[in-house]
Amino acid sequence: MRFTTAFAASPAGTTAKPGLWHRIRRSGWGYVFVSPWVILYLIFGIYPLLLSFFLTYFNYSFVNPENQTFVGIGNWIRGITDPLFWRSITNIALNQSIFIVLKNGLGLLIATLLFQVKFGGRFFRTVYFLPVITSTVVLMTIGDNLFSPGGPLQRWLMDTGILKEPVFWKSDNILPMIVLALINTWKWFGISVVILLAGMYGIDRRMFEAAAIDGANGGQMFRFITLPSLRPQLFFLLVVDVINGLQMFGEVYSIGFSVYGGSNNQALTPVLYLYATAFDRSNIGYASTLGLLLAMIIAGLTILQFRFVRSDVD
Repeated sequence: MRFTTAFAASPAGTTAKPGLWHRIRRSGWGYVFVSPWVILYLIFGIYPLLLSFFLTYFNYSFVNPENQTFVGIGNWIRGITDPLFWRSITNIALNQSIFIVLKNGLGLLIATLLFQVKFGGRFFRTVYFLPVITSTVVLMTIGDNLFSPGGPLQRWLMDTGILKEPVFWKSDNILPMIVLALINTWKWFGISVVILLAGMYGIDRRMFEAAAIDGANGGQMFRFITLPSLRPQLFFLLVVDVINGLQMFGEVYSIGFSVYGGSNNQALTPVLYLYATAFDRSNIGYASTLGLLLAMIIAGLTILQFRFVRSDVD
């Protein structure tokens, strides 16, 4: 009788769904263990984001917080028309156009070679991955010494007659971003090697066997089987590289450039300019605006990549 009464309100053949409070009580310990992460995210993620939106409408300084003034959308207009901000974007565009091609091209080449290695593959994978886990400051310092006017690379170029005199690349308008791209390629190509090599191991070997029976050579197999099969991995690397490139900071700052990227802003990056605005000019409101503009650019580029590049991958 009690059994019939309990299920009388439910349609025939169905059981009543537990209420919200019942589900919360049943999963109570799960919410307890998740709550520290949620609280930290609310404090250090959501709150700073909302505060940044609020501060974009003010000229606010940590030094003189009492002088806070409302400027409306003035900071947004200033950011959109700021030549220094767009110079930093241009610098990163040059840097990443070189870095992405070199890093992923070199990674693809080495991954292809390692895929053919029968013995010692683990050793070489470890060696190539070591720069990735090495401190950015350490590698940038080494790279700075290698490329410096008195460094071994330029001395060798002068000894061989390729250079007639040392090149002071840090004061040039274009060379800083190119040299930084080369040093960053050295640091990060190991990521591409590991990801692309994993993708190669996931390709069905029967495809290569069928192609060999049809008379395809190694180059044709690489072009028509390996490369198309690696499109998801290459797409992932492209998205990550663009996002990380627009957030470049430590690489420039650690080799001696000022927060404005040099005398002619030749090494200025968006995050470096944001840092200079917040802590050198002490304008937190405008710095918040620049940060949100940068976030919008990153989101827009990521959406475009998913819209156009991912469609080709699919």
